[in-house]
Amino acid sequence: MSADTPRTTDPAADLTVVIATRNRRDSLARTLDRLRALPERPAVLVADNASTDGTRDLIARRHPEVQVLALPFNRGALARNHGVRAAGTPYVAFADDDSWWAPGALGTAARLLADHPRLGLISARTLVGHEERPDPLNDVLAASPLGRAHDLPGTQVLGYLACAAVARRDAYLDAGGYHPLLFFGGEETCLAYDLAARGWGVTHCPEVVAHHHPDPDARTGRPVRMRRNALLTVWLRRPLSLALDRTRALAAEAPHDPAARGALGEALARIPAALRARRPLPPHIERGARLLDEVRRAAHAG
Repeated sequence: MSADTPRTTDPAADLTVVIATRNRRDSLARTLDRLRALPERPAVLVADNASTDGTRDLIARRHPEVQVLALPFNRGALARNHGVRAAGTPYVAFADDDSWWAPGALGTAARLLADHPRLGLISARTLVGHEERPDPLNDVLAASPLGRAHDLPGTQVLGYLACAAVARRDAYLDAGGYHPLLFFGGEETCLAYDLAARGWGVTHCPEVVAHHHPDPDARTGRPVRMRRNALLTVWLRRPLSLALDRTRALAAEAPHDPAARGALGEALARIPAALRARRPLPPHIERGARLLDEVRRAAHAG
């Protein structure tokens, strides 16, 4: 594990916003307008997943200052990996084509990363929609039973929202970025595990604020992908006994739940690849993951 040294006295100058997108031109344009209006004026890089709706033409016309990484086909969440590798700054903030950062948030995040060399990723507080409703995940992360560490800000977590995260570039690359087996949907947990396993801190810092205006129409197939990837993440990083238990539980839901049935079928097809890529968590990280499991079970039971 290594820590970088910021190159400038302006923290936000050490940061690039990386956006992965595909065929969401109009939504992306609003996000880029918002980012350009920030007082920090961060560098922005769009990793375009082979859009066919004129996304690249729009960026060239309305936002020539934005760097575009034109991917030849849809890489899903892995587009962020390409974006991070192409970024030339010590820190990277992520946005989706329907999210952006509050004024001052990126400077705050950069200062936190500069002041805490072991900090690998910051999970921000997320405000949703025009009403700026707090995302329910905010409270879950703030109440994480993993608590605080003496050398880290905020509360330690093993999960976050991808469009509301700021990472140390070296840490992200050290952990390998988003896992190729997951493609898209609930991919954050595996990366949080991998960062923690490599010794990097992952914390929720509510003083860093992101805005998220999701499309009211859910993206096709998202519930299936979320459940598939939750199971695959267990096969990739958690004990095999737990992976078998979770698979049996999903199989029990499949006869009466179409999303569970779809997730199970897609997961079963990928489990051989998960076993080949399997890298169990170190014991101390596994203990933290089990503690979080217990808290989630208690919450659902209540």
